[in-house]
Amino acid sequence: MSQSGLFEFSEDKETGNLVVKHLPTGRVLTVVNTFTEMFPMWYMRFLVTAENYKWALNSARAVVGFGTSIIMSPAECGIEALVPANRTPDGRPGVLIQIYHSDRFLLKAQFLSRVGQCVLTCPTTAVFDSLTKTKRRVKAGKSLATFGDGFQTKDRMFGRDVWRIPVMEGEFIVEESFGIMKGVAGGMFLILAENWKSGLEAAERAVKAIRKVKGVITPFPGGICRSGSKVGSMKYKLKASTNHLFCPSLKKVVEKSMIPENVNSVYEIVINGVNLDSIKKALGVGIKAAIEIPGVVQITSANYGGKLGPYNLYLKEALASVGL
Repeated sequence: MSQSGLFEFSEDKETGNLVVKHLPTGRVLTVVNTFTEMFPMWYMRFLVTAENYKWALNSARAVVGFGTSIIMSPAECGIEALVPANRTPDGRPGVLIQIYHSDRFLLKAQFLSRVGQCVLTCPTTAVFDSLTKTKRRVKAGKSLATFGDGFQTKDRMFGRDVWRIPVMEGEFIVEESFGIMKGVAGGMFLILAENWKSGLEAAERAVKAIRKVKGVITPFPGGICRSGSKVGSMKYKLKASTNHLFCPSLKKVVEKSMIPENVNSVYEIVINGVNLDSIKKALGVGIKAAIEIPGVVQITSANYGGKLGPYNLYLKEALASVGL
């Protein structure tokens, strides 16, 4: 048994579950003794700068649009962090973005499409690589420079090789090459709550905590998914379908439902990251934030017996990594 702040933690010897007690109220919840499955994906990490955060964010939000899950989206994307002007190449505020894909050639294509349509077009923006020490590189900036129709020029600015592309506003600056690396995708946990209000509040708190972790993104809208899926379908030819075992409205309908009697809403938090350690920390701080909300009954994860991906991380390990 251990204690951290307002919570007391003990392990159920029969199940291995972590029993969490909120000391001031006596409220008890469970962190299930299970793991999240993750898999490798290629990623690019880059910085969009602009005259101010307003325009950097306008561009970044457009870049990461329709980038939730590779199941149906053309890539998985997210905003990692805001970067102050004193930490960017051109001395302007910026937004750090990650894009993931299972195929590195399709990843480059996604980068070109998203940057070409959502950054090049946006007032005052420039684009710089954030994987500068990576050996594997793609000359994406050179490809984007052809928009200049022969009037583009190669230059050395801010200590980097860039292309200067003439546009109606003035000039668009893009770094010549960008790094590409193998990252990790699919880290996730589920928040089971008494109702959607407490569940959503817990999920929002979790995402807020996760966004402080370096090297990770939460690709779903607002970082939260309300419609967790399973691989395939029992009835239709689909890549994925509703995870019926975790649907509260089906807890008395389907066999082997994973929903406790007092749970009426479930939210899923999915995390992609540059490595396993970053995801472990993000899972830990996310779960820690979620359990603080009254109405949360259980924290667990959906997995497929280790068949989905080669990386398995137990939720208890994630909590231990943040001192719980």
